Parts: sequence; C-alpha cells; structure tokens
Amino acid sequence: MECNLVALLGSPRRDGNTAILLREAIRGAEEAGCTVELVWVPGLSIKPCMEIFVCKAEPRCAIKDEMQNYYDLIRDADGLIVATPVMTMGVPGALKSFIDRFQVFYMAKYERKEPLITPGERKVRKMLLLSIAGMNIKNLFSGLLQTIHAFGEIIDCPLWDSLLRDDMDTIKDLNTRPELLKEAYAKGYALGEAVRRAKSE
Repeated sequence: MECNLVALLGSPRRDGNTAILLREAIRGAEEAGCTVELVWVPGLSIKPCMEIFVCKAEPRCAIKDEMQNYYDLIRDADGLIVATPVMTMGVPGALKSFIDRFQVFYMAKYERKEPLITPGERKVRKMLLLSIAGMNIKNLFSGLLQTIHAFGEIIDCPLWDSLLRDDMDTIKDLNTRPELLKEAYAKGYALGEAVRRAKSE
C-alpha cells in the first residue's frame, strides 16, 4: 500500500543535530516502504499570518507566497515527521510562522464545519515529532508539545509518537549517541508501517 509522508525540518541548521535525527527517521520510513518529501521550513519564502481572515469564508489564504504549495502538500500527505529544536522554550520562528499559516485548515474545520481532511483520511494520518533542546530542566518540551498537538488537530494529523532529547548543551553531537539515532530510525520505520497498515484497513 502506497505511503506518502512529508518531513518538516524546523531547524535553521540544515545539517545540525535535528537534521541528523530526521535523516534517520526518514531512512526508517523509506525502508518501511514510504516516500518522504523533505521541506526545510526556514528556507521557505513565507510571511507570518496577518489575520486577514479571507480563510473564514473560503478555503484559501489571502497572502500570495510559497505557502500555497504547502497547503496541498500537507493535505495530500498520509503522515508527517516534524523535526525541530526547542528555542526560547517553544517552536522556532520559521516553523511557528509555517504552522500559524494553517489557519486555512482551522477555519475550514472549526468555523465553517467543512474540514479539508475527511474522517477516513484522518484515521490514516499520523505525526511523529523529533525534538532536541539544549538545557536539562523540568517541562522543557511543554510549550513545543502544546503547539504540535494543536497543529496536529488543526490539520487532522494527530501527534502519534515522539522522540525528545534534552541536555544537548552537554551532548553537543548526536553522532556520539548511536542509540538515539537507532531510536529515530525505529520510530520512522514504525510510522511508515502504521500508516501503511491503516491505509489497508
């Protein structure tokens, strides 16, 4: 059964520790039989949501920029892998702006009661979150998790599993932690299998 995933890299560093984790998860998903399209979010030419609210009445955004391509990409995906560092106890700016632009989906689902994802598609769609953070303190991932949970509900791709690693100020290089790379691979593989299984039911 065909499986198409989108991987969102929210880190401003294309080859940093977050990207290392994401590469392993993508490798796992691909070996589970999925195709994965990688999007480096900080490299997109997009504006933040300006609350113009055209999307209250129509399934579109008034802002004409690269986001137009990504509404279709996310809508058509069977699942997502979101990989991001924690910055200032939350989601980095570029990724947050990307997420906020999905007011198009929010308004369709909650305001007009015309969700862009069918109930059948929602049963298939799943999100894997990979995240790292520098410090080692309580509730470090709380802000990120609240945002990602909300994003998943808005786009009808609920958070399914996560890999969260703090204390990166001490670890510094994830290549020195092969057990974490192995876990990222395993979670990517499991995501691919879960999506393929759900599509066959």
